[in-house]
Amino acid sequence: MRVMVTGGAGFIGSALVRHLVLDGGHDVLTVDALTYAGNLESLNPVHDHPRHRFVCADIRDAAAMRAAIGTFRPDRIMHLAAESHVDRSITGADAFITTNIVGTFTLLEAARAYWHGLAPERRAAFRLVHVSTDEVYGSLEGGPGSGGAFQETTPYDPSSPYAASKAAADHLARAWHRTYGLPVIVTNCSNNYGPYHFPEKLIPLTILNALEGKPLPIYGKGENVRDWLYVDDHARALDLIATRGRAGATYNIGGGNERRNIDVVRQICAVLDQLRPAAHAYADLIRFVTDRPGHDARYAIDATLLETELGWRAQENFDSGIMRTVRWYLDNRAWWAPLRDAYAGERLGLYAPERTMRQASA
Repeated sequence: MRVMVTGGAGFIGSALVRHLVLDGGHDVLTVDALTYAGNLESLNPVHDHPRHRFVCADIRDAAAMRAAIGTFRPDRIMHLAAESHVDRSITGADAFITTNIVGTFTLLEAARAYWHGLAPERRAAFRLVHVSTDEVYGSLEGGPGSGGAFQETTPYDPSSPYAASKAAADHLARAWHRTYGLPVIVTNCSNNYGPYHFPEKLIPLTILNALEGKPLPIYGKGENVRDWLYVDDHARALDLIATRGRAGATYNIGGGNERRNIDVVRQICAVLDQLRPAAHAYADLIRFVTDRPGHDARYAIDATLLETELGWRAQENFDSGIMRTVRWYLDNRAWWAPLRDAYAGERLGLYAPERTMRQASA
């Protein structure tokens, strides 16, 4: 199987590439623009593998997408390239609009032209998997396990510029299936965690700040709830969906691990107390900071369709997954230390309306 992965040097994308090459034995073309969140070091396990090749290209570049697809001639395209960090979208939405919406349109058009030129049997087998997020659904109420979860039919209600741009991209992907017949599948996943995670997200930021004795910032009171999915479980789900999923379908992917942010941070601290004891309890570093604008209260995924139709099950629970994640960061300083030089953990996503208005009127 020949698989093209956009955004394959990112966190989830690189996990998928490693799985496809090392576990699946597929020929993989990784396409990535190598922005701040793309890191070739995350592809080191497949760097010299004969089944893997890499192209540095932007999904907004139509000529580059046509060339990559036409040269590689994939059986599947797994589309993960996106601007994905909510805090950055609050103060810099333009990149999210152009990459997530215009870039998805550009890729869909390149894929459609290629697909139309395939022989009938290859056209029937071709799939384009568009990877999205549970954030397009908006916010749920209550604490962990309080009832209600996002289903594939849940109406979209995005809160952040990031979520809105992904919602728009999802609509484009479905429209290209309904209008042109392009065999697209949309997936919506819950919060991912695991190795190779860029250190501005909650879990890696907490681990690295704790190791360096820095404050552990938590938005608001830490009561926001997320459903945590170990990244390798997500990669296995995407491979399964591309292999056996129905064209035109949507599949939600969730770990079934709802946790309040404060409880996630406390659990990381407890693991570090065990694995790397310090002179103080790591939880002493916890600090509550001003909440993020438009911060959704709770996400929870109902993955029943994926589990019953395709037989997928998460292999990691949160306890096992967070232990594996902390151990990986302890053992892989060479991967994350250069990233800390570029991003030391400073607060992102602070919104100052009065400053924005002054800039607009200047």
